[in-house]
Amino acid sequence: MNTIFDNQSVIALTNRINSLSKTDKAQWGKMNAYQMLKHCTLADEMFQGKKEYKRLFIGRLFGRMVLNGILKNENPMKKNQPTHPELKITGTGDFENEQQNWINTLSKYNEFSNQSFTHPFFGKMSKDEIGQFVYKHTDHQLKQFGR
Repeated sequence: MNTIFDNQSVIALTNRINSLSKTDKAQWGKMNAYQMLKHCTLADEMFQGKKEYKRLFIGRLFGRMVLNGILKNENPMKKNQPTHPELKITGTGDFENEQQNWINTLSKYNEFSNQSFTHPFFGKMSKDEIGQFVYKHTDHQLKQFGR
């Protein structure tokens, strides 16, 4: 299974991010291109331990089951998945700056050391689970914008 901890995967994802344009329209969902970039940067900062979000009660009940469903095979994530309230982005910002921020954040997975990570919905995640999920999430968001 693809993982964010594979350098070739990061290079391929970075190329897809570089191909984005601020005028790209989402094929599903409500985010614009800037909002998607910001959402992904914040999510990756969370996985890397730079941001922390409150654990959701519903995640304590169903989080592990949902994560296992997402990671059970190579299938892409389903469209219109729920988003943690603090990772919902509104408004606009500097597209090019956020595009570079996301690329820079992705490049830092080669220094990953957040072994005690607890996701606000899924709960405690292993490094392998993080690698696979982050790859799938990144791929999902890029596909949302035709990349």
